[in-house]
Amino acid sequence: MRKRIVGAVLIMAMVALTGCFTNQHMIGSGAQGATQTTQRQWYVLWGLVPINEVDTHAMAAGAENYNVKTQFTFVDMVIGVFTGLVSVQPRSVTVTK
Repeated sequence: MRKRIVGAVLIMAMVALTGCFTNQHMIGSGAQGATQTTQRQWYVLWGLVPINEVDTHAMAAGAENYNVKTQFTFVDMVIGVFTGLVSVQPRSVTVTK
């Protein structure tokens, strides 16, 4: 019984203490407005192999100045709790023009 409790506490700690990360890139002079486009990028094997390709240049729709933000959000974490059982993990990519 004690081993189950310790195991449950460890699993809850791993989920609760998962860090969010954000990578930001400024293309050209950076975003000139507040128009945002977001897509989800999917990985298998817990983030090692990408399933789909997110084309940030296409998301910018020809803009020369924009920002790209790649992050593991709270929503991605919630989705990952369920899809992580089969080793699939998401992350969000946002382009601001």
